[in-house]
Amino acid sequence: MDEGLVSVDTFSGGSQAYFLTHLHQDHTRGLGAAAGWRHGPLYCSPVTARLLPTRFPGVDASLIRPIAAGASASLSLTSPISGRTVSLHVTALPAIHCPGSLMFLFRGDLGCRLYTGDFRWELGCDKARAAKKALLDALAGDTVDVLYLDNSYCHPSLNFPPRRVVAQQIVDLIRAHPDHEVILGIDTLGKEDLLLYIARALQTKIWVWPQRLLTMHLLGIDDNREIFTTQTSLTRVRAVPRYGLSIESLEALNTVCPTIGIMPSGNTWLWRNSEGKSKFSGKGPAKSTKCKGRGRGAVGTIEMNYDPSSPPKLFEKDSYTLPYTDHACFAELEDFMQTVRPSTVVGIVSSSYCYVNPRGHFGHLCGDEACSDKMPVKNGGHAGNSTPVKNGRHAGNSTPKRRPGASKAPRRRMVKISSPTLYRSRAIMMKRRYSCGAKIVEPEEPIPVS
Repeated sequence: MDEGLVSVDTFSGGSQAYFLTHLHQDHTRGLGAAAGWRHGPLYCSPVTARLLPTRFPGVDASLIRPIAAGASASLSLTSPISGRTVSLHVTALPAIHCPGSLMFLFRGDLGCRLYTGDFRWELGCDKARAAKKALLDALAGDTVDVLYLDNSYCHPSLNFPPRRVVAQQIVDLIRAHPDHEVILGIDTLGKEDLLLYIARALQTKIWVWPQRLLTMHLLGIDDNREIFTTQTSLTRVRAVPRYGLSIESLEALNTVCPTIGIMPSGNTWLWRNSEGKSKFSGKGPAKSTKCKGRGRGAVGTIEMNYDPSSPPKLFEKDSYTLPYTDHACFAELEDFMQTVRPSTVVGIVSSSYCYVNPRGHFGHLCGDEACSDKMPVKNGGHAGNSTPVKNGRHAGNSTPKRRPGASKAPRRRMVKISSPTLYRSRAIMMKRRYSCGAKIVEPEEPIPVS
């Protein structure tokens, strides 16, 4: 395997330039190495650059290259094989996922490739319309050879309302429980707009943990400290780390005072018990969506047990989930594919609960429909012992498949483009807490730029 030229959201070394789409943990694997980050220039948004030292103090600040949405940079790299110069032109685009999140469009001697990272371009959203125009302007009529797509919700059953609609549903739910403490499960970054909407609608402060408050201030949010607080006595609404909110913790809180828990997410499996295992319940008004898996690895029928049109869903007593998500839903993915129409598409997210290759639904929107969909999995993240995900083409399988003996928590895929071919990629399946990303390495023959 040749040494890499460019890596996106993977930081194991071996490349000459690195790109970080956003600061969620599953995209930063390797940045927290004990020796610190010293491998090469790191391109990210100005917001991410501002937050990096608080998350990864070992990163050499002289290597950080802030690049704002809409801006471009030219890279001149050296082929480790031939010694020739490899030119790349990189454009950053808004992903509208969390503060500082970006997509990266690469054009030049390696063709045209678009890495979305995690994103959500809501239909009818002004910001999304502006981002789409920026993408088309940057492409200037070129065809995307390879699209690395956020396929978190790549199934027709997974369509969600706009975030503002769900934010109002959460406000209504809180108002319906005037005598309850309210616990919201959120990430260490993201959903700031939701918290601000709740605070303004209810005219209340919101408790956050100290590190989250620091993040808010670094983002320039609530500099006067009128909305967010670390004093629990000032509010009944608290935002806590998502994975710290469990069925058992709610049960314990309810022995002290009436409390409800709200998980704003499209992932229905995020409610966990104290052992970290996902917990499902048949309770609540939501209809059950059944998706029959096909091919090797499919086990019976998958109960997705979710209907976004009828929130809130009661999982257990006092615990709710509402589909406020920062990932593109199926309709938004389809619209994005119709806009980009790449030669081929590769999903960056692999879920052991419900995985769908995006070509299964969007292959007809790809220019190179003859592209092979066999994607070997490197066991344990090592280069050897590769085994195929399934025999034959996956494009005909438009339903999710469940993998035997797998957990329900989503996993991330690290995609690596190898030198023998542009379109056949190898996938390393890793748990969500590890990184996803792509390494761009030199092909055996130059790829013409259209």
